[in-house]
Amino acid sequence: MTKCSNCDSEWSLGDVWTVGFSTTGKECPNCRKKQYISAKTKKWLTLGWVSLAFVIIFPFIIKLSNKDESIL
Repeated sequence: MTKCSNCDSEWSLGDVWTVGFSTTGKECPNCRKKQYISAKTKKWLTLGWVSLAFVIIFPFIIKLSNKDESIL
């Protein structure tokens, strides 16, 4: 499951989905440090993989970052 890049606490499924669809990041429920989807994960998500398998594995593949990274 996805972990905070600052305090390494495991995120709940709901928090992962929230940050996954947020353009402004989300605070870690444990340390309150703002987390964003990493550039590597953004690149992977832009491949357009939309299927039931994607929905199931999404919370396990997302990586977080302490800063808002561009995919370019």
